[in-house]
Amino acid sequence: MMAMVMALNALAIDAMLPALPAIGKGLGVTVANDRQYVISVYIFGTAIGALIYGPLADRFGRKGVFVPALIAYAIFAIGCGLATSFPMLLALRFGHGLVSAALGVVVVAVIRDLFSGDAMAKRLSLIFLVFMIVPIIAPSIGAGVAVIAGWRAIFLVLAGMSIVMLIWLRRLPETLDPADVRPLDFRTMVSGWATVTRHRRAAGYMLASGVMQGALFGYINSSEQIIAEVFDAQAWFPLVFACVAVGIAIANFSNAAIVERFGARRVSQTAVFAFMATGLAQIVAAVSGGETLVMFTLLMMVNVGLVGFIGSNFGSIAMEDFGHMAGIASSYQSFAKALVAAALGAFIGQQFDGTTLPLAFAFLGCAVAGLALVLWAERG
Repeated sequence: MMAMVMALNALAIDAMLPALPAIGKGLGVTVANDRQYVISVYIFGTAIGALIYGPLADRFGRKGVFVPALIAYAIFAIGCGLATSFPMLLALRFGHGLVSAALGVVVVAVIRDLFSGDAMAKRLSLIFLVFMIVPIIAPSIGAGVAVIAGWRAIFLVLAGMSIVMLIWLRRLPETLDPADVRPLDFRTMVSGWATVTRHRRAAGYMLASGVMQGALFGYINSSEQIIAEVFDAQAWFPLVFACVAVGIAIANFSNAAIVERFGARRVSQTAVFAFMATGLAQIVAAVSGGETLVMFTLLMMVNVGLVGFIGSNFGSIAMEDFGHMAGIASSYQSFAKALVAAALGAFIGQQFDGTTLPLAFAFLGCAVAGLALVLWAERG
């Protein structure tokens, strides 16, 4: 259930990708890179919204936030489908992301209510494993719906799925311990945010996770253009995107199997070094002049897959000491990670110049920055 709730966020991003040219054409977008903002503004919305819902979930309970968030998700999805201009669509997409942020924040809080430490990392990996099935199929769903009924129908499908989840969510018991209910006041929230910010290890891993996810968002933002323009293979985009998503699904499955044996730190830190090495391989391939679609896809499968060993483990480490304030801590950390990732992802995507080189340099740069933050967090 938690995995499918989180999957609504992935659908709202990945199902859009094959429809971006049609959206741009339908709403009069003249600059190709501007189409990426359909993705970027949604992610910015989730970043800002993440700051709101943790305190609400700590005050009114997990279900008290889930239910209105899913209703608002459906309303904004329908609004996006009815948008009559590109600025209007972007404004509605920001609102859509703003309410969708509740889904990811509260899912993490629910899991933290029930588990901690490496056990929490294992459960989050299992959730992300199911969650990552969505990017494998979402572009094909989006492309199919767009061909049959037009790009606007994609948003109506999203609205329908949120209603299905709203019905299923009735089976979820309230997981918030009454002893952990926190008052809803600004001073309490600021105090919680300050506690997380001053916690060196939590802050370091939180920011490192955002940087590494920034590379992933940079790929997502520019993936449709890379496949269509660099490799002249637009028809193959859903398959290529699915292959890359398989990499991160396998990684999450593997992480769930090994994290309790080797520990979240060892697994995730090793993955950062591997991420750096693969980033170098991407640069070599890009400058060689002989990069093929198959080569690009295989390298992206490995590099994006490594995010599966990094994201859930970094998140688990950053949440280790905040069981007594899981909602506020999860909310603030989700906000910081998403804001960093959204800004970096938008910047990386806008650097697309008709080659894969900007993306390759971005992956290596994010790996180096992520490693530096981990070293700072662990005091070397």
